[in-house]
Amino acid sequence: MDPGRLHPQARAAMRVQQRVPLTRATLPAARLSMVQATPAEVGSGPAIRSVVTVDAGGVPARLYRDGDEDAMPVVLYAHGGGWVMGGVGTHDGLCRHLAAASGWAVLSVDYRLAPEHPYPAPLDDMVRALTWLRGPEAPRHGLDPGRTAVAGDSSGGHLAAATARRARDAGTRLAGQILVCPVIDPAADYPALDEYGLDREEMRFFWDAFAPPGVDRTQPDLDLLRADLTGLPPAVVITAELDLLSVEGERYAAALLAAGVPVTAVRYQGLIHNFPRKLALFDAAHVALAQLAAVLHGWRNGHIRHGREA
Repeated sequence: MDPGRLHPQARAAMRVQQRVPLTRATLPAARLSMVQATPAEVGSGPAIRSVVTVDAGGVPARLYRDGDEDAMPVVLYAHGGGWVMGGVGTHDGLCRHLAAASGWAVLSVDYRLAPEHPYPAPLDDMVRALTWLRGPEAPRHGLDPGRTAVAGDSSGGHLAAATARRARDAGTRLAGQILVCPVIDPAADYPALDEYGLDREEMRFFWDAFAPPGVDRTQPDLDLLRADLTGLPPAVVITAELDLLSVEGERYAAALLAAGVPVTAVRYQGLIHNFPRKLALFDAAHVALAQLAAVLHGWRNGHIRHGREA
């Protein structure tokens, strides 16, 4: 890939977070580095009406509301970080912005992290939180159990997509799914884009931590391209041109479309992995956020139809 295509803001962004070569021994330092870089990358986010910690069926989560409705639609959000880093704190600014811009509540899930808690623990936590959202407790927090979407960035995009499929299999109808620079394929042959941030060795570490050797990575919870995609909710897939995950994200969008799922897929040119989270660094992050808010408005008002099952 021609390095001249790299957006000037991407060059600056790659200098913000101190990169730590990932091993089991260095993982604590990498986790701390992500936390320390968050103020410069994401910012504090807007003040909104309500931010509270909740127990979502035994899973810790943070609930964002920027309205006074008695029954708000809600986005179940899975943070990125390779399944091994990140949390509600690293994604607080993003979730505040999303709640303020969309008119939806956002439930950010503090799922268990690998390698201490490998697959299926993070996905199980997402499914438990979704079950809680669809139950009797949600209305007590001013949420509408019947209007729920899932969303996530990077590895969180993988968890969101797998949660959407689990929901379909359980007979739960979701309004939609938002996948931002998602991880999709455990067997991907990553291109040589190491100089643009996320690199191949990091992805190998992430997969080995999440689905250690011996785990069957061809199962549809892990290899999303092997799953039956029919009947899934409408999807928005955002990719970045200079992200080594862009190809698999776009393959997944194409596979969803082939299965009859309404899909909007957008590639942002000249940008790097997970730029939409970095609202303090990228003008394009605000464009992507506005796009997601517009889609959520459409789902809220029933303007975007489901696919073949409708």
